[in-house]
Amino acid sequence: MQDPELLQEGLGLMALGMGFVFVFLAVLVFLLTLMSGIIRRFQPAPAPVAPSGGAKPASRGKGQDDETLAVISAAVHRYRSKRRR
Repeated sequence: MQDPELLQEGLGLMALGMGFVFVFLAVLVFLLTLMSGIIRRFQPAPAPVAPSGGAKPASRGKGQDDETLAVISAAVHRYRSKRRR
């Protein structure tokens, strides 16, 4: 085969491959959009959440923060001591 023939065959093969990928991605986008619309149609509406009458969540005490800090410090110390080996 001559160089122009090889180049023409290569370009044809490239166009075929790129065309196939483009068609596949277009079909994929179409199907995902269709499935999203179907799911939105059949999904039940979320139940409205009644606002709580201004009640604030209970604030954590100082003791709980100290305990959390101690646990985190112990975990970091253990990780670093294993990592040095």
